[in-house]
Amino acid sequence: MPNGLKTAVLLGALSGLLLVIGDVLGGSSGIMIALIFAAVINIGSYWFSDKIVLRMYRAQEVDPQHPLYQLTERLSRQAQLPMPRVYVIPDASPNAFATGRNPQHAAVAATEGIMRLLSTSELEGVIAHELAHVKHRDTLISTIAATLAAAIVGSGRMLMYAGMFGGRQDDREGGSNPIAMLAMVILAPLAAMVIQMWISRTREFAADAGGAAIAGTPYGLADALRKIETASQRVPLDANPATAHLFIVKPFLGGGLMSLFSTHPPTEARIRALLERRG
Repeated sequence: MPNGLKTAVLLGALSGLLLVIGDVLGGSSGIMIALIFAAVINIGSYWFSDKIVLRMYRAQEVDPQHPLYQLTERLSRQAQLPMPRVYVIPDASPNAFATGRNPQHAAVAATEGIMRLLSTSELEGVIAHELAHVKHRDTLISTIAATLAAAIVGSGRMLMYAGMFGGRQDDREGGSNPIAMLAMVILAPLAAMVIQMWISRTREFAADAGGAAIAGTPYGLADALRKIETASQRVPLDANPATAHLFIVKPFLGGGLMSLFSTHPPTEARIRALLERRG
């Protein structure tokens, strides 16, 4: 599916969820409020969500003398991309992500933990993967998904409180529909998660392939994924679930039923796909 169509599907589906929540909360008036809210969220996330995500993780921008900046600069030239801003996240858990609305306004962030863990060739594979996200404009999809998913979760909580304190009155009914309200409290955040998962899994495979092409080899990224997967289970990142899809590897522990809703494909499947490209 082309990236532009992915963006349209994602925005349409997540914004549609907000409209349904608005309908349950307030009927026709609620739909209008939710429509305005969705428009504001979409516009705001387009312009500001990269700053929000970077601030959320206390990311600190580095200067051209920093080794991560120099590595990113070299790979950006190889990828024929504008130089993104480069950030370091003060966290021991190994991970990295890219964000920004387009290649001209992109940022790449890596944790202190990942820079300590990986060799130079492995870190190159990781940064090349993130630059592939930038090149594919996946960063726009990711940042909008994070913002809208958080809004849907928040709206679900509003529905819960509305049900606890008397429900809603609208021009069609004399009171609230507790079954519909309960369904939205449970299903709206779940649906948002499934939409993110559907896009994110495909996006990760494509970025892995693109990263291997930028770096010139799949081996650095494949080795990095193995190391990050193991180390992040020992030292998980304290990440907001709404932004989990941004990271190169799922930032926190989660097995059993929750693994069915992971925003990332299984790491071993990603490594197999990478190594199939070695010939």
